[in-house]
Amino acid sequence: MAVPFQMQPFSCAIDTRGMFSPWIGNTITRHKHLYGIAKGNYFYTCGFSPMVIFDNHMHLQERGDFINAIQGFMKYGGTHLNFCPYTRVGAIAKEKSYMGCYEEGLKLAEYAMQKTGVTIFVTCGPYPVDYLKLRDIMGRKDAVALMKKGMEEAQHLCMEKKAIAIGEIGRPHFKVDEEAWRDSNEILEYGMALAREADVPVVIHMEGATPTNMKELVEMARKAGLPKEKVIKHYSPPLIRPEENHGIFPSVIASESNIRESLKKGLRFMLETDYLDDVRRPGAVLALHTIPKKLQKLLQQEEITDDEMIVINKENPETVYGIALD
Repeated sequence: MAVPFQMQPFSCAIDTRGMFSPWIGNTITRHKHLYGIAKGNYFYTCGFSPMVIFDNHMHLQERGDFINAIQGFMKYGGTHLNFCPYTRVGAIAKEKSYMGCYEEGLKLAEYAMQKTGVTIFVTCGPYPVDYLKLRDIMGRKDAVALMKKGMEEAQHLCMEKKAIAIGEIGRPHFKVDEEAWRDSNEILEYGMALAREADVPVVIHMEGATPTNMKELVEMARKAGLPKEKVIKHYSPPLIRPEENHGIFPSVIASESNIRESLKKGLRFMLETDYLDDVRRPGAVLALHTIPKKLQKLLQQEEITDDEMIVINKENPETVYGIALD
């Protein structure tokens, strides 16, 4: 966790080009009407408070790059992560429960926080593609029941304040048969209703986001009684304007072009890497250091202000999840 900044005498290296360069010590940089300071691994605003840099959706594996990846995130100024644990269908089918996978994720997050000092929140839920594998193992009826049980177990952890959202839930991101499509929507609506009871968001995994299916999600949430603002579209393109997302909250995949396009449209979005921590696919989907590194570049180029960074990285997550990012 970021250590509160202690005011004390220090020497500043001034970058005469006005660029933000944490590698040259305590650097003061002017961008638009604001000042920012880099001290150690953290961004600081003109009020000398640590600036939150938040990755809204990522994965970790003990057998992956794990701690090294987190340290890379912190090196560029990253402070907070929203970690979605992987599910293991074989173990879930055997135990008739998702709780073992969720608890493994919670332990992994706790270990990583102790080792690195980063702040990690957890989002958990039955991964939509699990339904197809469970249907093959135990049949349709039992697969649906187990997926719903996984929703209930995720809700339980949210109500205990061990998790901040139910996700990633939804439907497979590829074409499936009609039965799987109907069942997936039924399971999703059940999860939305549980999220309403727990007063937490859902994080949606589905086919590519469009204004049309965002409107569909709004209607599903309405039926479940879940405010549309509590529906987060993971791996979203820059659907930032109201007519594009219909009130669904976009978690934009943080490519440089996506960040730039999003900023042109507004500030109602979060950023994510969907980092997989898979040694077979290094740096996929995006490397964990991407968000702080890209934001630092945009700050240098005066394409974003620290006020805007605070909205995206702190105020938006705090509002959507009901958490405090310090």
